[in-house]
Amino acid sequence: MTTTRAAVLVEAGRPAPYADSRPLEITELRLDRPGPGELLVRVGAAGLCHSDLSVINGSRVRPLPMALGHEAAGEVVETGGDSEFAPGDHVVMAFVPACGHCDRCVAGRPALCGPGAQANGAGTLLSGSRRFTAPDGTQPHHHLGVSAFSEYTIVSARSAVKVDADLPHEIAALFGCAVLTGAGAALYSAEVRPGDTVAVFGLGGVGLAALLAAKAAGASSIIAIDVVREKRDLAVKLGAAHTVAGGPDAVEAVRELTGGGAEKVIDTTGVVPVLEQAYAATRAGGVTVTVGLPAPGVPLTLPALSLVAEERTLRGSYLGSCVPRRDVPRFIGMYRSGALPVDALLSHRLGLDEVNEGFDRLHGGEAVRQVVTF
Repeated sequence: MTTTRAAVLVEAGRPAPYADSRPLEITELRLDRPGPGELLVRVGAAGLCHSDLSVINGSRVRPLPMALGHEAAGEVVETGGDSEFAPGDHVVMAFVPACGHCDRCVAGRPALCGPGAQANGAGTLLSGSRRFTAPDGTQPHHHLGVSAFSEYTIVSARSAVKVDADLPHEIAALFGCAVLTGAGAALYSAEVRPGDTVAVFGLGGVGLAALLAAKAAGASSIIAIDVVREKRDLAVKLGAAHTVAGGPDAVEAVRELTGGGAEKVIDTTGVVPVLEQAYAATRAGGVTVTVGLPAPGVPLTLPALSLVAEERTLRGSYLGSCVPRRDVPRFIGMYRSGALPVDALLSHRLGLDEVNEGFDRLHGGEAVRQVVTF
């Protein structure tokens, strides 16, 4: 049995600033040995993402208490029996533990794995087990099969992708969510092609990863939209031809810059009115892709006629429509070649004890990608 310090969410909906309300409690937990098909991983780095924040603020309901965090990289310490992994292997962890056997996995769409989704919703590992135990005997739930804000964690081997040991953990972690989601949205969901005009709404880690991938795919012009000026400035450095301040005038600005709307538009905000703007900023025959996670039950209003009369497409994208075991190595290869400089997304490094302050920065739009390093 291993002991680990972990950030545990005990109550959702505490008010910001989180530095004062402390929704994440740093707690010493006991961690069981890995079961069959599981890995004990020493976490090297874990990124802060809006998907974590949506659990903290209560907009996405999860069973509590929960050891939070889902974007991570680390080193295998122990395996639960026969496995393709061995102690010392470096891994990136994906937040859908794809079973490999359900109809969605067999069809090449592991992001939609049924057993994986069921386990994630229940706050367990793919096996249905929970491996953390608190000092009072309660068992905190797992977050998306990863629980990355912890010195050690146990994951299903189906959540892990082996990577080269010379890739720094703080860079490797970005490939577990921000890059898979953003780059995948551009390359697979939107299918950006050479010459396309592309607009990206929301310039956090996911949005800027989408921008980088659109540039790598040969987009002729990229428009970057965000309310934060510093993020728009960074987008220009990363390849955006134009920037637009988010707000009520964003749609008209994109239309003017593109002569009627962009061919591929990606919304990463998870804010329904912004998704409606993204759709409105897409030209006839174009594709609107959304990767953000709105609060459940929030309705979306669109002009239905445009879907037919303008041959428009609105597409959801979860995990960037990626296959992690194929695409993590692919995207790392693009990073090493210089085509996908995702290290530019890393804006803050912090310790585990600073995680609440980190979520204040994320809540306030002050950060691109923050990483807890261990």
